[in-house]
Amino acid sequence: MKLHFTSLTIDLNQPCIMGILNLTPDSFSDGGLFVNKDSALKHVTQMISDGAQIIDVGGESTRPGASEISVDEECQRVIPVIQAIREISDIPVSIDTSKPEVMQQAITAGASMINDVNALRAEGAVELVAKLNVPVCIMHMQGLPRTMQHTPSYKNVVQEVKDFLKQRIDVCVNAGIKHENIVIDPGFGFGKTLEHNLSLFKHLDEFADLDCPLLVGVSRKSMVGHVLNNAPADERLYGSVALATLAAWMNTNILRVHDVKATADSLKLCQAVKEAE
Repeated sequence: MKLHFTSLTIDLNQPCIMGILNLTPDSFSDGGLFVNKDSALKHVTQMISDGAQIIDVGGESTRPGASEISVDEECQRVIPVIQAIREISDIPVSIDTSKPEVMQQAITAGASMINDVNALRAEGAVELVAKLNVPVCIMHMQGLPRTMQHTPSYKNVVQEVKDFLKQRIDVCVNAGIKHENIVIDPGFGFGKTLEHNLSLFKHLDEFADLDCPLLVGVSRKSMVGHVLNNAPADERLYGSVALATLAAWMNTNILRVHDVKATADSLKLCQAVKEAE
């Protein structure tokens, strides 16, 4: 399984690390740390050195309770940084947004992938991505960031998330998006309780039925904190790496993480064991 970008192709037969770059003042873990372009570029350079193969740039927080911002404000945050990354590296850049206007401007600026927590449900998003012909990650979310954690409810969370993703894959393909360009994300923490998240994680192997690369993003999330006696976000490193390693062992293709070096080291050992006789 491979993912084709403008300048290169990534082999997903081994887990790929997507490094997180939040250009937001209010993200749950690192909000405000990289809003300055110089600090953002320094962090990107470090993540690349540590083993990141994709950089995921986001300008709007999607943490529970987050408020929506305007297209202009989001573009002011992300476009200059994407352009600056392109000047120093050819690493694939993913734009983490649900707004078609931001998607278009980001790809024009040099991004080569779209990561949409809303699964291209905004008006015109599916048609735009088909036209852009770039990889796209579609994620499951119950509700909206402002309200998604109020009362999440499922009869069978694994089956319902799979059904949603299958339906969105069909919509994307019917609109002209190449199946090989579609990545899926179960959406850990997006309209799900701890029990829902743990059940989804336990059954990650079932998402192989959808025949798309699988992205898992659990880095520093509340599910880690809840299991670790309500540990705050800055004390969730070991738990995050443990889950990333488990996900890799269960054949996850892309791991979206904050802590690239620690994750990369763990994945090297995981892969070494997998390849042993």
